[in-house]
Amino acid sequence: MRQPTNSLVAKLKGYAVPVGTAAALIIATSFFLFGHDTTAMAATTAATQPQLTQSEMAPLNTLDNSIEDVVSHVMPAVVNISVTARIKSKPSSENGQGSFGGIPPQDLPPGFRHFFFFGPGNGQGQQQKPQYEYGIGSGFIISPDGYIVTNHHVVKGATSIHVTLHDHRMFTAKVVGVDKLDDLAVIKINATNLPTVKWGDSSKLRQGQTVLAFGSPFGSLHFSVTRGIVSADHRAVRVSNNARAPEDYIQTDAAINPGNSGGPLVDSHGDVIGIDTFIYTNTDTFAGAGFAIPSDLAEHYVNEIIKTGKVVHGYLGIGITDITPENASFFNVPTASGALVDQVNPGTPASSAGLQRGDVIRKINGHEVADITALQVMVSEMTPGTPLTLGILRNGKPLTLKATVGQYHPNNQHASNSSASGQHVHLGISVESITPQVRQELGIPTNVQGVAIQSVRAGSAADVAGLAPGFVIMEVDRHPVDSAQSFDSEMRSIPAGKNVLLLIWTKQGTIYRVVQPNQ
Repeated sequence: MRQPTNSLVAKLKGYAVPVGTAAALIIATSFFLFGHDTTAMAATTAATQPQLTQSEMAPLNTLDNSIEDVVSHVMPAVVNISVTARIKSKPSSENGQGSFGGIPPQDLPPGFRHFFFFGPGNGQGQQQKPQYEYGIGSGFIISPDGYIVTNHHVVKGATSIHVTLHDHRMFTAKVVGVDKLDDLAVIKINATNLPTVKWGDSSKLRQGQTVLAFGSPFGSLHFSVTRGIVSADHRAVRVSNNARAPEDYIQTDAAINPGNSGGPLVDSHGDVIGIDTFIYTNTDTFAGAGFAIPSDLAEHYVNEIIKTGKVVHGYLGIGITDITPENASFFNVPTASGALVDQVNPGTPASSAGLQRGDVIRKINGHEVADITALQVMVSEMTPGTPLTLGILRNGKPLTLKATVGQYHPNNQHASNSSASGQHVHLGISVESITPQVRQELGIPTNVQGVAIQSVRAGSAADVAGLAPGFVIMEVDRHPVDSAQSFDSEMRSIPAGKNVLLLIWTKQGTIYRVVQPNQ
């Protein structure tokens, strides 16, 4: 049994004795203090307590029976996945958490580092550098001939993968293909007539509906199930360092813990509507918010992996920001919907189509674009070479542009003169012009012009807006700035208390931010 689970059991046992002893003392004390009347009182209370009728219990019994039927249908198709990986560094802490596939937990995106179980493979202390580490995850079978879906981070860096079925049979698995961008993987075992589950329709999910999460929490509690509801859908949560990864997750309060990664999230029909992927926690365990990749996104890419062994994503070559009530007026957008273009990379399909910074994409091939997540998913699922008709607003005026979807590659991610500096009290920042030395120190590309943020006062308007030292302010209210003096001039022209629209460059790309100055 894994150490975290042993610790949990030990704590439970430690509490069991005191609680039992306390109960006995209470009963004994009541007997001697109050005599036989206490027993008589208890009997009288029990006699007068109304009993539930069969008709009153029927709805609850029906619900229980339905849940039990779903569990008995799904559980045989759930698998436990054991992964062995060669490591390149020794464990990083006393709790036995080291690296996995050469990646230390602290270098994983937020949410992942506490979600996948890490442990040294030699079973010894932390004095010697182990050669291998073992990880435990979950998955589910989607075809009788052995195709299994899980997360990419479960099998990443694996030298061997073993799959244990619900009937305790064990198989060696191979990786069919992965989708790193969406954290998906398909593995396969050589078997036939396997139990399966089918995909559901995550687009029909409703907030509050019942869902069940399956998997192997803590790596040792194999084939467990928890019950909860859909807390939210289309939850935009950033868990990847890649700005082009879709932020579209199902949030659930069904308990998901380390080891559940890759397990199915199913609806009341027993259909898979999500893949358990990460949790938000400060305690390394479930804290009420678990997240799953929606089936509508996963099924498309899983089928592509099975068919071709890889996933090809569509690509436009833009940086985008959501249209919000705060920034809509700056771009003459009537409603807070669509995707605001804050960066157009040169030599990309977007550049060829004539998209410009400040354009708002409202439609793609006639389909409404609600927000940046919708745009990311729509384009990402398109086959490269697909023609696009973009319905945009440019300074409030509708335009139609023609584009052709390109193919995404990781290296497509572009980082989307005096030395004067100045303090800007209303924003809570100090800025400086970008000299060659500043450009080199901050790693600012040569094509980025503006002013570099030197410092941000805690609790200031800039701090609230998410600005940080090292960011570059490129525009103020859509007017370019190229020095501390020009920035100061633009700021002085803005009426006191009026919101300011800033175009910001960071190492992840460019983005628009609305700052509400302090009075």
